[in-house]
Amino acid sequence: MLLQNILLTSTPGVGKTTLGKELASRSGLKRLKYFNMGDLAQEGQLYNGYDEEYDCPILDEDRVVDELENQMREGGTIVDYHGCDFFPECWFQVVFVLRTDNSVLYKRLETRGYGEKKLKDNIQCEIFQVLYEEAIAF
Repeated sequence: MLLQNILLTSTPGVGKTTLGKELASRSGLKRLKYFNMGDLAQEGQLYNGYDEEYDCPILDEDRVVDELENQMREGGTIVDYHGCDFFPECWFQVVFVLRTDNSVLYKRLETRGYGEKKLKDNIQCEIFQVLYEEAIAF
């Protein structure tokens, strides 16, 4: 029997990476495999440009899907990403949307060196539950 695939989604800075790594380590015998989409994209250079406004690379979503496809078929995968809109729905049996207090999130993003616009937009995303609504529609 295949293990279920899990998507952890949230605004950056909420705790996806911390939770994903902890779940994978507690699953024992490496039964669950953890993939951070930022790390995967960086390792494989899965980008198709650079966003000057937000000072970050633009993910090549098609290449990311191609890169993960075989792993997702095997099951037992935890995926960490700040959205779910480009993943095939059939990949995930469980989706968790993580949340945190806005003042805590603000401090975390500020510590990461986020610019004012990027910081403001991410806080608004959390306030308006954008990723929660996206996951519900998923």
